Amino acid sequence: MNFPYSTKKWMKLGMAAFLTTAIGVGTLTASANTTENAANANNEAATETPQSDAPATAEGTDTAEEQAAADEETSAAQPTAVENTSPANTANTPAANNSATSAAVEDLTLERAIEQALETNVTLENARLNKKNADINYRLSYPTPAKMPEEAIETLSAAQAKYVQQETQDLNKKLNELNLAVTESKIKLGAQQQYYDLVYAMDDLELKKKSLARAQAQLKVAQAAFDVGTKAKTDVLQAEMGVASAQAALVSAESALEIARMNLNDFLGVDLNKKWNIVPEHKQTAKITKTLEQAQQEALSKRVELVQAEGELQLAEVNVQVIEKYSALSTYQGRIARNNVETAKLAIEEQKRAVSKEVAQAYFNLNSALQAIEFQKKAMESAAESYRLTNLRYENGLATTLEVIQAEEELANRENQYQRAIQTYNLAVVNFDTALGN
Repeated sequence: MNFPYSTKKWMKLGMAAFLTTAIGVGTLTASANTTENAANANNEAATETPQSDAPATAEGTDTAEEQAAADEETSAAQPTAVENTSPANTANTPAANNSATSAAVEDLTLERAIEQALETNVTLENARLNKKNADINYRLSYPTPAKMPEEAIETLSAAQAKYVQQETQDLNKKLNELNLAVTESKIKLGAQQQYYDLVYAMDDLELKKKSLARAQAQLKVAQAAFDVGTKAKTDVLQAEMGVASAQAALVSAESALEIARMNLNDFLGVDLNKKWNIVPEHKQTAKITKTLEQAQQEALSKRVELVQAEGELQLAEVNVQVIEKYSALSTYQGRIARNNVETAKLAIEEQKRAVSKEVAQAYFNLNSALQAIEFQKKAMESAAESYRLTNLRYENGLATTLEVIQAEEELANRENQYQRAIQTYNLAVVNFDTALGN
């Protein structure tokens, strides 16, 4: 077999290939060893570093411990920050909701209560609708007889249709407007009454809370005295009865408050469960600047009832004039018409007396309510001082628990009477203004 190279040549080529393979394998092995050695060196360096630093100084140890503690704090702080952020957001959410709820709860002043009643009171809405219907009927029925020419009138009934019926319709239209004004006045009065009833219920609830706190304090004193043997068990039992009585009064006051709120909402024509942020307002206590006679004259010039009575008199007189012109007053219709005039005059006098009497009652009630505030205030202050002195006597062994309880009940009663006097005065002012026709 013939080869292109000699045997010596082939041996050289074989050695070259072997060396090339050996060099490549060695290079790869050396590279792998180098990487492994580098990794081992790093591990040994990491292991030897604390060992070499450990015997150095106490400061090194402290530094390492502080660093480790710092690392732990840092790692612990990260989840804590997340937890704090989340609850903070959670806490802020209810706060925001509460703010939104507070914003949704409207403030209710006395003026706002009146405005709300004039907007949504059902009785007033019905009165307005009735007036609209009356106005429509007036426009429908007015033109026909009123346009009848005078020369076309031949009978009394035709004359009455033209003049009396027209006068009646005009009077009714005017009275419908006045009746609506009267209804609005009553709604204003009612709104103020309901508002002050709610304010009183709120004040009464606060008084009941104070009374309960005083009773609980007395119970603690009696229990402490019994524990050390200076008071008998009956003192504790009496104090417990006082607490129970105060708790019952508090529950009753809470119920009265909810009922007063519901009554106000019902009168205002809003949701019965609607919550209000009540802004208490009280009338300024001041003496009446008018005399009774001046107040009565003012009412006689403003009250709608008198305007209505005078309008009915005018209508009766028109009927008499028509009968006199187109018939005769000696007829039965003429007699009845003249009697109706006298009846209307008597009605005016009767209405004047009724208005004068109403104004006088409101006037005297306002004066007495003003004086009652001062008297009830003095009585409340005296009851508070009596309660304080009774407590001092009890602490010195000169009064019984029953006496303390009785003094506290008297104080609570006087506080309630004072608040009631304020409410009575507020309503007296409103009633007096209404009686004047304002």
